[in-house]
Amino acid sequence: MFDFVLDPAYRLIGALSHVTGAGLAIVLVTLAVRLALLPLSLRVARAQRIRMRLAPQAERLRTRWKNDPRRFQREINALYAKEGVGQFTGYLPAFAQSPFFMVAYRLFSAAVIAGHPNLLLAQSVLGVPLGEHLAAAVAGAGLVSPAAGVFAGLLALLVAVAVIAARRVEPTAPMRRLQVLAPFWTVVAAAFLPLAAGVYLLVSSAWTTAERAVLHPRTA
Repeated sequence: MFDFVLDPAYRLIGALSHVTGAGLAIVLVTLAVRLALLPLSLRVARAQRIRMRLAPQAERLRTRWKNDPRRFQREINALYAKEGVGQFTGYLPAFAQSPFFMVAYRLFSAAVIAGHPNLLLAQSVLGVPLGEHLAAAVAGAGLVSPAAGVFAGLLALLVAVAVIAARRVEPTAPMRRLQVLAPFWTVVAAAFLPLAAGVYLLVSSAWTTAERAVLHPRTA
């Protein structure tokens, strides 16, 4: 699956890890992926600002054509088209990001890449192999051990990022409770995934939180 993309990506990060070390290589590759996706995020932010600006007009159209859903749909589409965005423009770039994240996730979690062992996971950060799992670390060395301490630090940082992200959710946001809980999925995932995937999740979620703070400032 995606071997034609995974293999060269794997070779690239493998070569980079010989220069920077595996942990920093993961950080740099993750940052490079997020930087490459920045134009999509800028497009999402622009579309969201336009939608917010047009919200009063959209609400007036909704009230005027509440008994004629088809007419309302035509009017709202025309309103957005006049501003140069489609009704769902803000969401399409987010879907386009999925292949990039799938490749990055596979690189930092799969035991086999393109038919050969993922040697990246055999390298270590602070003495802990990147392919190590929290459960295996605790089972092998106990709760009070350097390996468990590395995972504890990683999870603590993920919790801190998730808390910051959750606090930035607008009080009036739709499905607010779900949006508040969503950032914490990274903490749960990192508890079961290899350390390499946890590092990737930390860098990526921190980027997302910072990006949203800059591109989507709170209204109050």
